[in-house]
Amino acid sequence: MTTVGVEEEYLLVEPASGRLAARAEKVRAAAGLEPFIAPREIQPELLQAQVEVATPVCESLDEVGGHLLRLRHAVAGAAEAHGCRLVASGTPPLRQALPVPVTDQARYRAMQQQAPQLVAEQMVNGMHVHVAIPGRQVGVQVLNRIRGWLPVLTAMSANSPLWEGHDTGFASWRTVVFDRWPVSGVPPCFTDEADYDLRVQRLLETGVIGDTGQLYWQARMSETYPTVEVRCLDVQLRTDEAAMFAGLVRALVDTARERAAAGIPAPDTPPELVDVAMWQAARYGLGGDLILPGGERCRAGDAVYRLMAHIGPALDAAGDTREVTSLVHRLLQQGTGADRQRQALADGGLDAVIDMLVETSGMP
Repeated sequence: MTTVGVEEEYLLVEPASGRLAARAEKVRAAAGLEPFIAPREIQPELLQAQVEVATPVCESLDEVGGHLLRLRHAVAGAAEAHGCRLVASGTPPLRQALPVPVTDQARYRAMQQQAPQLVAEQMVNGMHVHVAIPGRQVGVQVLNRIRGWLPVLTAMSANSPLWEGHDTGFASWRTVVFDRWPVSGVPPCFTDEADYDLRVQRLLETGVIGDTGQLYWQARMSETYPTVEVRCLDVQLRTDEAAMFAGLVRALVDTARERAAAGIPAPDTPPELVDVAMWQAARYGLGGDLILPGGERCRAGDAVYRLMAHIGPALDAAGDTREVTSLVHRLLQQGTGADRQRQALADGGLDAVIDMLVETSGMP
């Protein structure tokens, strides 16, 4: 069984106003005192109104969902103890009067000095899925084969339509915000492991990025773990939705490994076509057409079904078909997190959005 791990980033908000609460240090310290919280499961993020959690290595989607629910409850309890609430949204719905302080770490201070406005606006939260690989050469082959499907995953995960008190018109505004960094977007194709390493080293030698953590590609090889890390997902409203995406990403990686081992060439998807596909996905989510890896434009629902057909054998092999398929059907029926945020906005304004986010973020 291919193992998987998940990282999630959350916002901390004031319960009365819904505005950001810069209390991450206190919340992390308090959450770490909860029973059954291991070191490194709750981590700092760039800005002090954000908290990140990381699951242990998991074999089953039940494990993923259980760990995320445990970690969300720990952070939510610590947040409430310090007068704020946890929210699982890709962007903050409300305008912030003052910049949120940067977490006091040398790496974050250097980023603020380099790009102060980008850091001030980096109040975005994602979900990162790590899938185990047997080696970096395999990892390169996986990246080459999954890159064309990343826009479909982005559309399915869209949960960041609001920014500074208004609807951006984008389903995943987080994707747009993140794409402003020097190394971002869909990764290029690489010839092999040596090509990957050479190109990363050249980027580091420019001095524009300080470390490999600033390779903000939407999929990359982890420098810490023997994994491919898929980073194109907005953080999800519910833990079962997060587990669904862990299953989808694992199956996509396993499919890529199998196709590489069988000698099936990677799709020849030009970078400009993938960029257009990602913009379309961020703009419309599942509410418009999407672009498939081969460049074909189709309805979003059809694109999702094409993805499911592509990864179907891998889902079967992992025993995930029933759970993932059921949750994908629910997603297509109920809409993305962006759809639900917009519905709450239409029903009751920004206060209703905050109430929905706080309530839903602790649900299984």
